[in-house]
Amino acid sequence: MPDSEDKEYLVTLFEYAPVSLWEQDFSQIKKEFDRLRTQGVKSLNAHLVMHPEFVDQCMSQIRVVDVNLKTLTLLAADTKQQLLSNLDQVFRDGMRRHFRDELRALWNGDVEWSGEGVNYTLSGEPLDVILHWRILPGYEEGWERVLVTIENITERRRAERRLRSLFETSPISLWEEDYSAIKAYFDSLRARGVTSLQDHLEEHPEVVLHCAGLIKVLDVNQRTLELFGAQSKEYLIANLPRIFRDEMERHFAKELVDLWNGSHSYEREGINYSLNGEPINILLNFKIMPGHEQDFGWALVSIQDITVRKKAEEYLHYLGTHDVMTGLFNRAYFEEVIQKLEIRRKDPVSIIIIDLNHLKTTNDTLGHQAGDKLIRRLAEVLTAAFNNGQIAARIGGDEFAVVLPETGEVDAAEYLKQINALVEINNKYYREPSLSISFGSASSQPGVTLEKVIQFADDSMYRNKAEFHLRRRGD
Repeated sequence: MPDSEDKEYLVTLFEYAPVSLWEQDFSQIKKEFDRLRTQGVKSLNAHLVMHPEFVDQCMSQIRVVDVNLKTLTLLAADTKQQLLSNLDQVFRDGMRRHFRDELRALWNGDVEWSGEGVNYTLSGEPLDVILHWRILPGYEEGWERVLVTIENITERRRAERRLRSLFETSPISLWEEDYSAIKAYFDSLRARGVTSLQDHLEEHPEVVLHCAGLIKVLDVNQRTLELFGAQSKEYLIANLPRIFRDEMERHFAKELVDLWNGSHSYEREGINYSLNGEPINILLNFKIMPGHEQDFGWALVSIQDITVRKKAEEYLHYLGTHDVMTGLFNRAYFEEVIQKLEIRRKDPVSIIIIDLNHLKTTNDTLGHQAGDKLIRRLAEVLTAAFNNGQIAARIGGDEFAVVLPETGEVDAAEYLKQINALVEINNKYYREPSLSISFGSASSQPGVTLEKVIQFADDSMYRNKAEFHLRRRGD
């Protein structure tokens, strides 16, 4: 191909390239650098600190030799002359930040540079750009010919900023995390012959906290700072052991087993802690992001505060299982306990039935408030007499029951003595009316249902009540 045709071909490639191309002359910048070196300047960074105006000075000394058609379109210029006459509108403001980096590269002897920055159209619209320049071969000494490409990434940056805004302002706590160190640890365990992480954790429970320490938190959003009471992201990340502790270890162990078994997303409830020490009931959603299934390098975690919901659920459960007046368990819970004990029967089980004496008389003569007070006083006695493993319940208006798992007749009789002693103490503390009860107990035997044991205890209580009335008549 003749030289003229070759040159015409290259000019055509330049003019119609689908990317913005610039031919620039940096020779005046080279001369400025040479002048500084002659004056003894060793560090451009130090010089820029002392003389920040040097950046603008160098920007003004860039000479644009030519641009292509894509550049005109990109910068909203009608002609090359219009663009070249208004370069001060293109190279300004935001460009200064990345131009400092370009100057440092040139000072250090680099012949090419790539980076992101900002240019401006002639209408004043900022453009996010990826800029790359290369001092062309043969011009390394004087920098007279530099080829520059500019790619418009404004739409991509807008999308990224939109996603960043969604992340930062999300109403739930969001965490970007890196689990790659956990993946590497898993690989090392498999190489050592570990096939079940569940079994390994049972033998080595310390591994759970070790893995928690391998997580790298990349970023958190504003809601996360609010939720955990942190003044900054740096402060939060520096104090993660105060957030992930105690109960967290149990549910994190399950998360590790899920990951080991190939599950890359899961949802669980658990407990974290605010930086002031308050427990927070949470609903955690975890997902290894697409493309990172093999290295766990990017995970998204969302945390919702469900403390209010959990308290409401606990209160509803309390109402469903407790007698509101006394705080003891109610009849429905008592019957549920009996059914469960019958299924996994382990004798002996003792049942105590207690009935308030002369409650009706108290209601009729002193009013229902006095009768209710007697009911609450008996509840106080039972609360003091029995621990958490023993079920004390109000099963009727004036009737109470106690379930004593793995307790025989001898121990049940001792509990009856204890109840009597506490009733006497209660009567010394409170004014009239006097608290008086009738009671009976029975213990299970092989082949006898617990329903039958309850009936035996009830019969025993009625015999005790009959004896009480006989004594009253005798008095």
